[in-house]
Amino acid sequence: MSSPAVVLPGDALPLSLPSTSSAAAPIALGPGVLHVVDKRTAGTGARGETVVAVRAGVLGYLAGKGVKREQQQEGGVEMQGAGAEKEKEKEKGKARAGERWWIEGNGKRYLPALGESVIGIISARHAEGYRVDIASSSHASLDALAFEGATKRNKPNLKVGTLVYARVSLAHKDMETELECVNPNTGKGEGFGELKEGFLLEGLSLGLCRNLLRPTSPILDRLSALLDFPFELATGTNGRVWVKAAEARETIVLARCLARADAEGLAGLDKGWVEGLGV
Repeated sequence: MSSPAVVLPGDALPLSLPSTSSAAAPIALGPGVLHVVDKRTAGTGARGETVVAVRAGVLGYLAGKGVKREQQQEGGVEMQGAGAEKEKEKEKGKARAGERWWIEGNGKRYLPALGESVIGIISARHAEGYRVDIASSSHASLDALAFEGATKRNKPNLKVGTLVYARVSLAHKDMETELECVNPNTGKGEGFGELKEGFLLEGLSLGLCRNLLRPTSPILDRLSALLDFPFELATGTNGRVWVKAAEARETIVLARCLARADAEGLAGLDKGWVEGLGV
């Protein structure tokens, strides 16, 4: 199995979009990926569409719902792919509905993308909601009613400096980024909302944050094996991670482990180093 594919800005990705008449679920394009439509093909019957990378990094892939997560190699890209029944597809590189594609990098500059989870800091309050610092080039807005069970008479009262775990509900280069603290499909919080107590790590690489958000994260598996105390963790794709344990000492140990993993990778999380922290 070859190594994961590295792409550069302008590279066409090895997938084709489903037909517009298809009833299948759409493909989700994440950060670093752009859907380009060639207007010159209008009226000719040709679709003239392609998907290209807009930044350098490793091509990331996640299978859609109902697809088994098994390591497979397809079209020269290492991915979390489909099971044996999907591997029999004759057309290599043809995208299946429900897939997610993105570009993973190790930079620290965050560009908001629709559907991503972020950790924000309330920077200002106004009549209808809040201004939130999400470690991007501009602040985002959070409506006071974008919380589970919130009404005009009963809505959260967040102070400046409060941490919130939110989802990006609107991300466009020409519009202000908008956040929400509910799952739009269920209307439930499902972990989104105010983050109380704990400790916030900032300035982490975006690659580490995406690693922590994977269904099976090697770093989380290593931490679970090395640390003998329970802990809570909320990861934002904007380079911020909130951690909390029963005791302040344990919270600090967990934060130092994550900072070391960001700097040195899994190799830095050896048993001897962790024991030296007094765990």
